[in-house]
Amino acid sequence: MNPDEPNLESQDRDIAIHIFTASAALVGVCLTVISIVGPITKGSLLHRGVDDLLAVDAMVFLASCLLSYGALRVRRRGRSHRLETFADVVFLSGLLLLVAACAMVVWAVV
Repeated sequence: MNPDEPNLESQDRDIAIHIFTASAALVGVCLTVISIVGPITKGSLLHRGVDDLLAVDAMVFLASCLLSYGALRVRRRGRSHRLETFADVVFLSGLLLLVAACAMVVWAVV
C-alpha cells in the first residue's frame, strides 16, 4: 500500500464524522426555522404543514446523526460501512425534506 494514499477505513470514518456534525447542526437549523416561520405564516394552513415537515425533518437528521455516531463507534468494518451508508441515505433524505420545506415557505411568502 502506498503511504501517500489514505486507506479506505479512514475515508469511511471521515465521511461518518462529516455526516455526524452536519446532521447535528441541521437539527438545530430545523428547530430554528420552526420558531422563525411561526410568526410569518401564523394562522395559515401552510404554517401547520411547514412546522410538521420541519419537525419530521429534524427527526430524520437526528436519526442520521445517531446512525453516523453508531458507525463511528462500531469496531467491525462491515457493520460500520453499512451504518455509514444508511446514515448517508437518511441524511440526503433529510436534505430533500429541508429543500421542500424551504420551497413551501418561499412560495407562500411571495
